[in-house]
Amino acid sequence: MQHNMIRKEILEHYLQTGTYTYAGAYKDYFRSLPDAVEEIGHLVCASVIHRVTLREGNTNANDKLQYGDMTRFPWYRMRCEDDILITASAMTAELFRLDEKGLTKERAVENKIVVTCRYVSVLMSAILKARGIPCRSRAGFAPYFQPGISMDHWINQYFDEKENRWVTIDADGFYDENGMNLGQYDIADGRFDFAGKTWLDIRGGRVKGEKFIYADGLSTCSLKAVIRALFYDFHALMNDEISYRFMPCYIDEKFERLTEEDFRELDELAALLSEPDENFDELVKIWHTKKKFRIMNSPLVGDYDNMGRIS
Repeated sequence: MQHNMIRKEILEHYLQTGTYTYAGAYKDYFRSLPDAVEEIGHLVCASVIHRVTLREGNTNANDKLQYGDMTRFPWYRMRCEDDILITASAMTAELFRLDEKGLTKERAVENKIVVTCRYVSVLMSAILKARGIPCRSRAGFAPYFQPGISMDHWINQYFDEKENRWVTIDADGFYDENGMNLGQYDIADGRFDFAGKTWLDIRGGRVKGEKFIYADGLSTCSLKAVIRALFYDFHALMNDEISYRFMPCYIDEKFERLTEEDFRELDELAALLSEPDENFDELVKIWHTKKKFRIMNSPLVGDYDNMGRIS
């Protein structure tokens, strides 16, 4: 397959880090890890527990204890550490605190961190960037977990210089080893539902929105779910991998108030996100000029804090 040449400035952009992917004191450590991306992914996967895996215990995806014996996980530890380990540096520091061997396949269950897909994606991006490999986190929906459902999910794309293409990977589980037949370290086109295309497909009536689920425990689906992924993906492409509870102030808990003009702007953003390299310059322009896409609410920052900032 022929691939268009990716502009140098785009690749340089995805070597840059932001708040969440800055390696800091761990840059040399990341550089000491194995060369193979798949092997790095296995090390990361062996060092974390997904909150769902912890909750389900030694059943379902962990029925062969591939992620370890969940009965050994300390009762006093938080059942999900997303709130406190939001950066790659924080995750790495905690892994070293728990076991000074760092990323290792021999990590005991009680010394693993409990994080979800966005965090695995951020850690993978940080490691590959530190190693001089252009990498970006991406947000969308994964249709490979449950038949008929596409769950909100984060993955990665890294640039393979020899093949001149972005390789899509998902390091959030031992999927291939568990028989999923995903090819998780080179996911084929069409196997992941990226946010931009998903938004446009729902808006255009080409797919049913109900199959796209946001895992908030409230059965949020369709455009109300995808709008979150749109902004996750946009920010991630700008090296700002915001966490789940971060949303633009003008949208946060205000979906029903959106106007036709708002939806038109979101359609335009979705179209740009569908081809992020082709539309790179326009995405960067929006990043620097459209304040309302960047002024965020979070668990501790709300409308009151952002009052008057959006114009």
